[in-house]
Amino acid sequence: MKTIRDFNFKDRKALIRVDFNVPLDSDQKVTDETRINAAIPTIRKILDDGGSCILMSHLGRPKNGPEYKFSLHHIIPNLREQLDLTVLFGDDCVGRSAKEFSRQLNPGQVLLLENVRFYKEETSGDEAFAKQLASYGDIYVNDAFGTAHRTHASTTVIAKFFEDKCYGYVMQAELDNAEKVLNGAEKPLTAIMGGAKISDKILIIQKLLDIVDNLIIGGGMSYTFTKARGGNIGNSLLEEDKMELTKALEAKAAKKGVRLFLPVDTVIADDFSNDANIQTVAVGEIPPQWQGLDIGPETVRLFSEVLESSKTILWNGPMGVFEFPVFAEGTDAIARAVVKATENGSFSLIGGGDSASAINNLGYGDKVSYISTGGGALLEYIEGKTLPGVAALEG
Repeated sequence: MKTIRDFNFKDRKALIRVDFNVPLDSDQKVTDETRINAAIPTIRKILDDGGSCILMSHLGRPKNGPEYKFSLHHIIPNLREQLDLTVLFGDDCVGRSAKEFSRQLNPGQVLLLENVRFYKEETSGDEAFAKQLASYGDIYVNDAFGTAHRTHASTTVIAKFFEDKCYGYVMQAELDNAEKVLNGAEKPLTAIMGGAKISDKILIIQKLLDIVDNLIIGGGMSYTFTKARGGNIGNSLLEEDKMELTKALEAKAAKKGVRLFLPVDTVIADDFSNDANIQTVAVGEIPPQWQGLDIGPETVRLFSEVLESSKTILWNGPMGVFEFPVFAEGTDAIARAVVKATENGSFSLIGGGDSASAINNLGYGDKVSYISTGGGALLEYIEGKTLPGVAALEG
C-alpha cells in the first residue's frame, strides 16, 4: 500500500478526497479549522512537487440535493488563507464546470469541487458517479480518514478507476497513531470511554478489555453500570436492556485483570438545562426527578490519578453534558489530566468528535500527542473492522 511519499506529483493532477466536514456558525463561518489544517501538508506536498490539486469533500448531511448552508464555498476563505493562494471553486462536483475547471488546471493550482453529498449517488456508492469524479485526475489520494469507514463513491468505489493511488499524510498519521495503541503500546495503557450510550461503544469496550490495563467509564453510559449495581440514578440516562451487558463487561474486566473505574460521585440537576439547580451526590444516590449530567470532584481526582500514572492514553467521549458550561468541568478536568500526562512523557490519542472539540476548545490541541479527525472511523479500526476506504487502496 503506497503513501504520498512514494510519488512525485510533477505535472500530475491529483484528485484528493479530503475531509472538510467542519462546523459552521449561523453566518456560515468556520468555527473549527482542525480538519482543514490537517489536509494542508498533503496539498502542499503535491503543489511543491509541481502538481495540481482537485479537492473533493462532503459537508454536513444534505437531504435533497444542494443546500446553501452545506456549500463548500463557505470554507474557501479559510483554505485560501492556509495555502496563501487563490482557490478555484467548481460550483458542482460533476458536470460542465467541474470538467472544464479540472481540464484547464495548471501545476500549482488548487480546485475545490462542490459538496459530493449533494448527489445521493455519493452515499449509495454509485459506480458511474465515482467514474465521473475519477475522470478529473490521474492519481487518487485519499486523505479523509473520517469517512474511511463508509463505502461511498468518492472514498472507496472511486479507487478502482486509478492505477496510481495512495494515502495522504492525514490517513497515514491516523493509522500509525492507532497502531501505537493497538500494538506495542507502552504500559500502563488506559482507555477513557465517555458519551451517552453504552450501545454505541459495546464493540470498542469489548476490544479494549483485551489490550488495556485500565478502563475508565464516564458520561451518560456510566449510569447504566450504576443501575445494574443496584444504585439509584433518578432520571439519569439509562439503557435498561444493557444492564446485563454491563455486568458481563465488569466480569470480563475482572477475568482479564483490567482495572475498571466508574464515577464515585456525580453532579446532578433538576432539569436538563444550564440554568438548572445543581448539587453533587455520591454515585447511586441520585434522588427521584434529578439526573446526573457530569462527573463530580472526587471522580475527577480518581480518574486524574489513573491518567497521570499511565504511559499510553486513548480518550473517546465526554464525561458529561459539556455543551452546557455548568456541566463541562468534568470533561475539562480530564482534558487537563491527559495534557499533564502527555507533558510527562505519555502518548495520548484523542479519538475525534466531542473529545477533540473539548481539547481544542480549551486550547490544548498542541499539548496532546495526536487528535484523530475521525471518531467513528477510529473506533471501527480499533474494533478490528476493515475500513473500506483503506482496503480500496490495497487493490
